[in-house]
Amino acid sequence: MTDVYLRRLSRWQAEQQRGVVADVHVTAYRGAAGAEYRDRQSFLNRFERHVQRTDFDMVVADAAGLVGCAYGFRVARTGEWWSGFRDELPAEIEELTASGRTFLLAELMVLPSQRRRGIATRLGERLLARLDADLVVAAVDRPGEGDRKTAAEETLHAWGWSKLGGLGPRVASDVGSGWNSGDGAGDGAGDDRDTAAREVWIRRPLR
Repeated sequence: MTDVYLRRLSRWQAEQQRGVVADVHVTAYRGAAGAEYRDRQSFLNRFERHVQRTDFDMVVADAAGLVGCAYGFRVARTGEWWSGFRDELPAEIEELTASGRTFLLAELMVLPSQRRRGIATRLGERLLARLDADLVVAAVDRPGEGDRKTAAEETLHAWGWSKLGGLGPRVASDVGSGWNSGDGAGDGAGDDRDTAAREVWIRRPLR
């Protein structure tokens, strides 16, 4: 199998690669039949906003072509993203978010043909390796029936993250589309992910 190489993209490079990244998104999420154009355009609209955000950072995986990516950016405590948080923040977390040094892992996706190879883990580690932040957050789909854990939840737990609480649907523009990586993926369904309530997970960055 072709070796996979990771590389970090500048903001300019990310913008130049947006079409290829959107193709990966459509393939990774496999939305409803016939919705590919809508899903792709919805992602491109979000990505255009995200790439302009403070401290935007992105890592991609290449194997004779783009096979996955992870990206994120800083979210302010007084901004739109935290306004949708439904629970009271613990005092320690409140203090960390107030510093303005919270990084959102907005997207993590890997093509179906490349899953179960640890690529998602490598992408996440590389993205966060040089991060200058007090707190890292991610939002994933809520558990299914019977509180059955999603693949994303299981992976976050394995990576040492912890669940913080619930996030309402109003902040879709800054949440990102979610995760679909195979070794840490929430199953998505196109634009429906943008209006669904989600779970917030947190971790402190490695120093």
